[in-house]
Amino acid sequence: MGHYQQICDQFLEYLKSDADVSMALGLPDNLARLGDPSIEALTLATTRARTLLKAIDEDRAGGFYQQLDLQLIRHHLQRDIFFNTLEINGELQRCQKPGGVDGISEGIFQLFVNDERGPKPRLQDILARLSQAPDYLQAELKALTTPISRWRDIELEQAEELPELFATVLEWARDSAFDKVGELEQQINVVNGALDAYKAALTGRPGRDNFVIGIDKVNELLAIKQINKTPEQLRAMAESFMTQTLDTIEALRVRLVSKYQLPGDTDAETLQSILNKKFAVQLRDGELSSVLEEYQGEREKVLAFIDNTDLFPVPDDQDMMISMTPGFLQPVIPAGAMWPPLALREGTRKSMVHLTLKEDELDEHTHLGIPNMMIHEGIPGHHLQFACASLQDSLIRRIYEASEHAEGWTTMLEDYMLDVGYVDEELVDEVRFIAKRDISRLVARVGIDLYFMTGDQQYLNVGLELDFTSKDPFVNAAALLKTATGFTDGRVQAELNWYSTEQGYPLSYLTGNRMVWALKADIIRANLKNLSERELDREFHRLYLNSGCMPVTSLRRVFEHEGFLRSGNSR
Repeated sequence: MGHYQQICDQFLEYLKSDADVSMALGLPDNLARLGDPSIEALTLATTRARTLLKAIDEDRAGGFYQQLDLQLIRHHLQRDIFFNTLEINGELQRCQKPGGVDGISEGIFQLFVNDERGPKPRLQDILARLSQAPDYLQAELKALTTPISRWRDIELEQAEELPELFATVLEWARDSAFDKVGELEQQINVVNGALDAYKAALTGRPGRDNFVIGIDKVNELLAIKQINKTPEQLRAMAESFMTQTLDTIEALRVRLVSKYQLPGDTDAETLQSILNKKFAVQLRDGELSSVLEEYQGEREKVLAFIDNTDLFPVPDDQDMMISMTPGFLQPVIPAGAMWPPLALREGTRKSMVHLTLKEDELDEHTHLGIPNMMIHEGIPGHHLQFACASLQDSLIRRIYEASEHAEGWTTMLEDYMLDVGYVDEELVDEVRFIAKRDISRLVARVGIDLYFMTGDQQYLNVGLELDFTSKDPFVNAAALLKTATGFTDGRVQAELNWYSTEQGYPLSYLTGNRMVWALKADIIRANLKNLSERELDREFHRLYLNSGCMPVTSLRRVFEHEGFLRSGNSR
């Protein structure tokens, strides 16, 4: 067996050794087993990662793609070790970050909504998981010391909604005539009791406010993610992008104010409010499900456009489910999110799009916003991207989590699809205005992510004249996000929830966006294959999607290897 295959096999065993990771990838090994939240398990996982890391020898790879894969496995392991060993307040971050609700709910939810088997084996696995849940919650409490207050509050809010999931599963079991429905109901009652005890124990613990990891760790994380910029360079990039975006918004505001015969001094925020009302989705019989129907219709419209233009490769065996965000996930899904196809599961590549629909937040889901949401989350966005990646022969490029690659692709598409005529000409200004107001979130995310990680308010200075004098980082961050985007207060707080818990991910949207547009611009400028503009677009999309998941820096090397850029043209 060659070195490359040996490392890939060992890496797969490493992935399987974590029940949660195994489940999330679609492997069948741990369907009936919860993960292990103990610090001992975390320490063992870190040891395994370090051992495998030492075994990788890229010089023994057999060609460009094998060498690329070994480098990606190396980066994956480095990232695991980084977060496994990350400390704040002088101890492991893991000990201050409650995760009992996700640890129980994610696998059960996947078995419920995204499993191709019949009801009985899925319910049997759910029952097995529920039987382990009380001990799991106790182990979670043992792993925790003094939680970060905001993270504890998020956990408690999610925990309040978890019985709703259990009740829905029980109803499904009854409808399916599950032969152990009585045992399932009894176990659910036990888990609900254990959940109450868990919430009480969390509520009774003192909390900490500081969750800063420090500038050195930020630089280390950026290096692992192959982002070759300093935090200050990222802040300056965000400020420059904000200036450009505000100029575009102002030009669109002037045109739309004239179009709708509004007072000349109507500002962008007021104009957005007017457009939101004008293009609101009409709820049939007051049912929020009406909004889902609009999204389904938009999905079909996008597919028809792509079929007519042949701009993107679309696999035959793929599907996407669109549904309302379950209650227990709403605190961390502000408007919408996509659960990609399980990377290592064979068969239909199926994604789940969750939309957070609330009566007071429907401004996030208008006829002007729905096209961008579907472009971003569905096809040609995340769903298409991960459906294509899951067809890779390469293990690591099927499963690699490169947020700049993923979010850079989708945010690039938000502009590109308007540029190539997806939206009718008479409404393109309106859609682009809402999109540009919304895309300001990318700028805010860079500043807030860096601010949350470093505690340094300078990173909030991204082109808006605001006062950041509060001692509460969430007050300062909310001021920036609200001003930049016009988001509802509910969405602002939900956004900040996950910004604080996912270090390095929020900044990846704009960083990836700039990296992807720069890559494409370089390919167009070089045009080494003498293609027309449309042909070059198709080739760019094809290679981007069919190469699998990796950092954009690595993807640039793929385009060099495939003859679209000269070697050494990396930025």
